[in-house]
Amino acid sequence: MPQTIIDPQRLTDAVADLVAIESINPALVPGGSGELKVARHVAEFLSYAGLEAEVVEAAPGRFNAVGVLRGRGGGRRLMLNGHLDTVGVDGMEGPFSARVEGGRLYGRGAQDMKGGVAAALVAVEALAQEGSLDGDVIVAAVADEEYESAGTRALLRSGMTAEAAIVMEPTGLEVVTAHKGFAWAEVKTQGRAAHGSRPEEGRDAIAFMGRVLGEIERLQAKLTAAPRHPLLGHGSVHASLISGGQEWSSYPSECRLSLERRLLPGEDAETFDRELSEALSRLSSEDPEFRAHYRLGYSALALETERDSLIARTVYDCARRIAGVKAKFGGQSFWTDAALLSAAGIPSVLFGPGGSGLHSAVECVRLDDVALCAHTLVACARAFCGEAGGTKALDVAP
Repeated sequence: MPQTIIDPQRLTDAVADLVAIESINPALVPGGSGELKVARHVAEFLSYAGLEAEVVEAAPGRFNAVGVLRGRGGGRRLMLNGHLDTVGVDGMEGPFSARVEGGRLYGRGAQDMKGGVAAALVAVEALAQEGSLDGDVIVAAVADEEYESAGTRALLRSGMTAEAAIVMEPTGLEVVTAHKGFAWAEVKTQGRAAHGSRPEEGRDAIAFMGRVLGEIERLQAKLTAAPRHPLLGHGSVHASLISGGQEWSSYPSECRLSLERRLLPGEDAETFDRELSEALSRLSSEDPEFRAHYRLGYSALALETERDSLIARTVYDCARRIAGVKAKFGGQSFWTDAALLSAAGIPSVLFGPGGSGLHSAVECVRLDDVALCAHTLVACARAFCGEAGGTKALDVAP
């Protein structure tokens, strides 16, 4: 079958329509609208394209849009996954204007990741018009990836599955097979409140926390000295937030520290649990008056998909043919829903357009990358799902 022709203006309009709809994650920014309006737009687009599409509540007030392009039968099922929520817009000028300039489209979510979602929408629209696939293609436009991934978690709880998934995060057309995970924790040091003029009565919880920060620095040094992951480098840990004390003239009775540990494949929340336990036990053994405890918070595993897996080989082969030298294997430091899909038994890779300004005051996506992404997704669906009279995915070689 000849290469699918995709109208560049259709792609630009698709990105602009998504960016123009405010979908700030309300768990991050109170008052954010969430995903309902944009999910309805996506479902309408998919329905008009001929897919079975619906808006599904993933959590109270949070919504996914899910569409299925049914194949003829006998082929593999491929999921195209992307999130609809964005971070806030403080400091931005015209965050929803979808301004186009110099081959780039500007606005909140343009790169992260409405450009990739738009590429998937237009790609599946083209596939629906051709009607030649054997297997199904699922488009899952999900909620809440920027916070706790309620959308993809709900999708998996519903029983939705596929033989593989492509998550259209902004990779600059790299085929990303690995990214870091993370774990959060809060440490609280306990002092003893007293008048500032009576040091013999007080115990300084903030000074105690200084010792904890020293242990965090030592942990970072240990992580940096460990062997590097070939794609992701080293794990890391950092202090995120700190608060404590009552007033100027009192010894602080309490201090709280929020921590984030970035995890490599093979590490998990239990890894961080052990590290914190050892650090605080060491401090307690050095000073019997030192008091501290911690609790683990939200965590998410890293992603590592084998390069020789069928989905990685398929995306790489198609991307090299369409995007040329831009397409290569890579890793990313940020976390994505691909890790959840992979943990659920759906081998996943990241592949999406590039741009600049992730979570910043000036965010944009490269429109030529969006076009290359859309064409690559079409080719991947044909190769992975199979098409009547065409090549099956098993014939794809890197």
